[in-house]
Amino acid sequence: MALSSSTADQSMGTKAPTDAGEVTRWLQQLSDGAAGADQGVYELLYRELHRLARSHMRREAPEHTLSATGLVHEAWLRMREQHSTRWQNRGHFMAVGSTMMRRILVDHAVAKRAAKREAELEPLSTTLVDRQGPALDRDVVAVHEALLAFEAVDPRAAKVVELRFFGGLEIDEVAQALGVSPATVKRDWTVARAWLRRELGGAALSSA
Repeated sequence: MALSSSTADQSMGTKAPTDAGEVTRWLQQLSDGAAGADQGVYELLYRELHRLARSHMRREAPEHTLSATGLVHEAWLRMREQHSTRWQNRGHFMAVGSTMMRRILVDHAVAKRAAKREAELEPLSTTLVDRQGPALDRDVVAVHEALLAFEAVDPRAAKVVELRFFGGLEIDEVAQALGVSPATVKRDWTVARAWLRRELGGAALSSA
């Protein structure tokens, strides 16, 4: 069952903080198709999903037609369709959520470009990757395409870029989501930045 915007917003303000064990139990129930589990998970993790969506939206043009709330709702609808997914924990859920949000924003950017009949993608300025600053929707597509290629080279490091660049997560948060050490995330981030910079026609990125 999908929640309305008003219900979701109310849950943000009234739902008490939850521990990892409670979240994992609800996610297990969601994986098993238990009645009401989808609503339970949505209420528990809506605040975190909304924070993730805000981070994604900071990279979009101000006039973007989607809001952070709208992005959460679209991502949630797609995630509810993942019937074969066995949700492991909060980190797994948030990592998938970030991927869904990226795909939604890419879909919107591609559709917008098609509507304007743009023949070619504009090149991404690699300084955006350096500073992790705001980007236009065309840059979302460029990084997305680069990540698709990088996933074939190093899937885990590509996921680090997903969570750091698009999701705005800190090193420790990425480590928790991926089940690795912060040191591993830092190494992957350095490798990924250098690879992306090279693919986008620039020099290796400085360490973050």
